[in-house]
Parts: sequence; C-alpha cells; structure tokens
Amino acid sequence: MFEIYMTRLHELTVVLYALSVLLYFIDFLTSNRKANRVAFWLLAFVWGLQTVFLVLYMMKTGRFPVLTIFEGLYFYAWVLITFSLVINRLMKVDFIVFFANVLGFFIMALHTFAPMQIESEVLASRLMSELLFFHITVAILSYGAFSLSFVFSLLYLIQYDLLKRKKWGSRLLRIADLSKLEHMSYVLNIIGVPMLVISLILGIQWAYIKLPAMIWLDSKVLGSILVLTLYSIYLYLKVGRGMSGKSLALWNVASFLVVMINFFLFGKLSSFHFWYK
Repeated sequence: MFEIYMTRLHELTVVLYALSVLLYFIDFLTSNRKANRVAFWLLAFVWGLQTVFLVLYMMKTGRFPVLTIFEGLYFYAWVLITFSLVINRLMKVDFIVFFANVLGFFIMALHTFAPMQIESEVLASRLMSELLFFHITVAILSYGAFSLSFVFSLLYLIQYDLLKRKKWGSRLLRIADLSKLEHMSYVLNIIGVPMLVISLILGIQWAYIKLPAMIWLDSKVLGSILVLTLYSIYLYLKVGRGMSGKSLALWNVASFLVVMINFFLFGKLSSFHFWYK
C-alpha cells in the first residue's frame, strides 16, 4: 500500500511539472510575468516534493542515490530543477529555464514511469497503463487547442473576406474583429504546442519500454513530429518574424489539416497505435 501511495505522489509531481513547463512556455513567448511566477512556484513545490523523496530514500538505503541508473535519473532531475529555480530567480534567462525544464520533465517522467524500479509486476503493469493514459489525454487536449485555434483562423479568413468585399451586414457584426481572432488563435497554439511536446515525451517513453524494437519511421510518430514542426514554425513566424494577417491564418488552417490527417489516417497506418484501429 505504501508503494502505491508513493507512486501516486511521484505521478503528481510529473503532472505539476508538466503544468510548470506549459506556463514557462507561455512566458517564454509572451513575456507573461504572472505565468512565470506561477510556473516558478509550481516548480518550487515539485522541487520540495523531490527533496523529501530524496531524503527519505537516503534514510531508507543509508547511502547517496547514485549507484543505479534509476537513482541517477532521479538525482539528475533534482539537479536540473534546482539549477532552473536558481537561474529563474537570479539571472532571468527565460530561454535556458524553459529548455532546461523540458529536459528535466523528460528525465523525471522516465524515472517515474519506469516499471523496472517497481517490485510488484501488477503495479508495474498499471504504471504503464497510466503512462499511456497520460500520453493519450495530453495529446487529445493539445489537438483540442489546435482545433479551437483553427476555428478562430477560419473565422479570421471569413471576416477578412467580408471586409475586403465590403459585405457589411449582421454576419460581419457577429464575428469578432480581426485582431482578436488572430490573438485567440495564437494563444491556443501557445497552449497546444507544449502539450504536444509533453505528450510526445510520454509516448516515446511508453513505446521505448513496451516496444523496444519499435520502428521509428512509424507513420504516427512521423505525423506527430510533422504537426509539432508546423505549429513551431507558426509560432516562429508570429513571434520571430512578426508575421500576421491572412498568410498566418492560412498557415494555421493548413497545419490543422495535417493534424486531422495525423489523427485519422496516420493512426490507422501505424503499427502500434492500436486504439485508432
């Protein structure tokens, strides 16, 4: 029973860490200091839980936890979080903090959901099922954000066309102004991209453990990477190049079409995404 409770606490730290990564990504792109503060305190809470687990483990084993690969992974994740907190508080280097936390999340998830460290085979199997559940849930949430972003971009194109053709009327008044539509589409993509990254990290870990001979050229894997690339380019065009307007909306619509192809077609062609078959 104690092992189950400890496993649940470790899973809670992964969830909180994922939320922190999401908020750090929002701050990274939009310089949202409120998101940065919340992300910092979430990460600080995760660090506190990790520190407690680390101390308890040292008291239980009577040694420093670096003698096995799983102990090393946990200590490595703790070190990354510690450095991230120090850098965030003292240096304010958002670029380094965000990518350090993406790496830290990967290491923590790898340690938390690794069944080899669980003595009970039943618990290890349940852990793998929960890892798969988290992967699918976060992936669908990211697709939901991309779907809403697509709707706003589609409304942008409709509104743009009505204004260009000077079709004044009730339809024009019922659709929000162009700047608001573009902003909402952008915000939803900011949410969707880090969630897709988190989903890919969890999915790759599940596949690595359950399918060691997995073909990395699987259609669903390539499709998900393509989706992430397209939306990352969207954010680069918006933030890095300052692009806006109809061209950006068209890129977003095209990216969502790839999302649908990846969800329906590539899922059926995949050799191991059985829930789509």
